[in-house]
Amino acid sequence: MPLAVSELWDDLLHCLDLQGHDEETGPVYEASNQRLGYHRLFGGQLLAQFVRAAQLGCPGKNVKSLHALFTRAGRPEEPVRYEVRRHHDGGSFAASTVVARQARGVVATASVSLHVPEDGPARQTVPAVPGLPGPEHRRDLHPIPWETRTTADLDTPASEPPEFELWMRCPAAEPDLAPALTAYATDLTLIGTALRPLAGVTQHDSGTAFTSAVTSHTVWFHRSFGADGWLLLRQHSPVLAHGRCFGRGDVLTEDGTLVASYAQEALLRFPPEPG
Repeated sequence: MPLAVSELWDDLLHCLDLQGHDEETGPVYEASNQRLGYHRLFGGQLLAQFVRAAQLGCPGKNVKSLHALFTRAGRPEEPVRYEVRRHHDGGSFAASTVVARQARGVVATASVSLHVPEDGPARQTVPAVPGLPGPEHRRDLHPIPWETRTTADLDTPASEPPEFELWMRCPAAEPDLAPALTAYATDLTLIGTALRPLAGVTQHDSGTAFTSAVTSHTVWFHRSFGADGWLLLRQHSPVLAHGRCFGRGDVLTEDGTLVASYAQEALLRFPPEPG
């Protein structure tokens, strides 16, 4: 039986409670997996745990960018071991590699850059944020375990522009979890956004009409923020070609402050046309 939303939230928080120790090569953490009933690990879980491992491996600094490569499907029944290798840990910046490993080998890797926030000039150039949709626009986007709202239908069979806007608000959580929780959410709807121009196909047709799998995902964190306020994920897919799709997005607060950006490439393979 699928977990209730509150159970999904507690389950995710448990997965972000990494248990670690130091080895000669650097810190090592072990993490449990979400109980989603999937045949493979959800990429958002791996992204969130990468962020946490990087934070714990370089305390006192914030993750400013993370580039993940997914090498093989992870097994949900087996914990993931995160091996942190610190390449530089200076007064202001740090750089590390995090390897996610299971018994069969490497599941994914991440190159991470961290930074101590500094004062200085600030500006941004982004389109204005629309008003928050009302509660009648709530949507259940499994496995996201918090409130989401959108005025667009990502699952419509009609042909639509490859754009999608999603509002989200997490329950109250420790402030240092905001980057991990946000990274988790950025993995869910970019493939669906890329599919929107294709009439009669939605992201729920994966495994039947097409095969999909995320191959790489990058998140940049521009400012400190909390995830328990409303955040807008505004995304666009500019290209689909050669069996791959690409999408990118911005994360903005309700007052229009740009706090993060992200991009993703994924396998998107359709069967050959008969003939």
